[in-house]
Amino acid sequence: MRSARWCGAVVILSSAVTLGASDFLTEGVDNARTGWVKDEKVFTPANVGSMKLLWTLKLDSKPRAMHNLFAPLIAERVTTAQGTRELAVVAGVSDDLFGIDVATGRQIWHRHFDNTLANQPPNSNDTLCPAGQTAVPTMMQRTTGQYTIYAVSWDGRLRQVNLADGQDVAAPELFIPGGGKPYALNLYNGVIYTATAQGCGGLTNAFYAFDLKTRKATAFIPAGGGLWGRRGASISPEGIVYLGTGDAEFDPLNRRLGNGIVGVKIDANQQLQLADYFGAPNANWLWRRDLDVNTTPVALDYRGRKFLVGTSKECRLWLLDREALGGEDHRTTLHTPPLLCNDAQAFDAKGVWGALGAWQDSKGVQWVLVPFWGPVSTQFKAPIEHARPTGGGVAAYTLVERAGRWQLLPAWLSRDMDLAEEVVIANGVVFAYAAGEDATQTVQDAAWNEPDGPRYGGGLSSGPVRRIPNSRKAALYALDAQTGKELWSSGTQIQSWNHFSGLTVANGRAYIATFDGMLYCFGVAR
Repeated sequence: MRSARWCGAVVILSSAVTLGASDFLTEGVDNARTGWVKDEKVFTPANVGSMKLLWTLKLDSKPRAMHNLFAPLIAERVTTAQGTRELAVVAGVSDDLFGIDVATGRQIWHRHFDNTLANQPPNSNDTLCPAGQTAVPTMMQRTTGQYTIYAVSWDGRLRQVNLADGQDVAAPELFIPGGGKPYALNLYNGVIYTATAQGCGGLTNAFYAFDLKTRKATAFIPAGGGLWGRRGASISPEGIVYLGTGDAEFDPLNRRLGNGIVGVKIDANQQLQLADYFGAPNANWLWRRDLDVNTTPVALDYRGRKFLVGTSKECRLWLLDREALGGEDHRTTLHTPPLLCNDAQAFDAKGVWGALGAWQDSKGVQWVLVPFWGPVSTQFKAPIEHARPTGGGVAAYTLVERAGRWQLLPAWLSRDMDLAEEVVIANGVVFAYAAGEDATQTVQDAAWNEPDGPRYGGGLSSGPVRRIPNSRKAALYALDAQTGKELWSSGTQIQSWNHFSGLTVANGRAYIATFDGMLYCFGVAR
């Protein structure tokens, strides 16, 4: 653990909780990263089948390795020089931000951040460390109609940008060491949180926090483990910050917390401290098989209990009690259902790589949604199955108490999808997307008469030179949240794919960005 203090302009404290009826101000919609747009009123199961492509917009964002655009954030009523507008902000990996009028699909501003890194390496072609802006920003409503975007550029500086015009509202301040790979920002009680992964830029993987009032930065190092959940850290109502830790040994006696779920919290001295942790019973087997805990856990409260749900590339859910994470031995779950996918226990192109979702229906039933890659497991059976997916899909569970034990019970299984990623739930509709990327990381055998043969397969190769040409097309789906029935699909309208991006839904519009720099907006009549 370490901390630092930097000077800069004082800003107003706030939280990233949605303030308007249909704002989407942070990845996963809320601090807990549930993906549940509670106040969506335009989309319904009855009208979502009429969705159409409203517009596309080509953004001047330069890709790095397999990365390009991230999913937009949305503010419904922004005061601009041209009047009140609904605006989106989209981050690009090459240190870009774009402001977009979503009613017209028109770009209204573009920011390209300057860079203070000394001895900058050339444009990276490394998929794991693309050398650029990798954290999805977060936003805050300062006053009525005025929003601040918080972003971290590649040089590690926290940027505070006015959504209306793209101008700075405060000078950039150092947040994390430059050159790393932070994940989606989360804002809670005036503190910005992120975490870094995969040792990019020589950084040790760590949690980071920046207090907007005191301008103090602090870090907590779990002694190993890439903190690389797609939606960044989740934050419970108690202010505990949770994230999975892959790529390292689980050995708590020696303060090594790899391949687990770690919770940290700011103390009275504004230092990040360990609050709790969980290690799966087979944590070190997961580590040796590269089946890391690579996802953002979801925090949810239900019937007076405080839960956390996590998973990994192994494709097995863990239902945890937030008041005693993993029990007395930190290794015990409330419930561990059978495998959902990945019977082969392969580390690439299979398992859970996207982001979980959680929501409650009008009858008070708690649902947990899991998008996954690859074939569904032979162990998984649901009362409603629309397919036995081979490329991936979405599975739904309900959280129930039986004989005093809390369990996650399968409810439905979706159609087949080509690598199902994030899910977003809006007014009885589950939105999901298939990434369509080439997610393989091993080289296949090549015969003597193939262009690059002969070759024995099995070697690690996660680079873009091989994977970009073999990637396919993304697709967006709308499913009935109660049954998983397909209500609408984008079909072949999306012309490219994406890697580690996301999905946004607000005010009767759904947005997805692709590797070729295109932003797609689908929606219904309003």
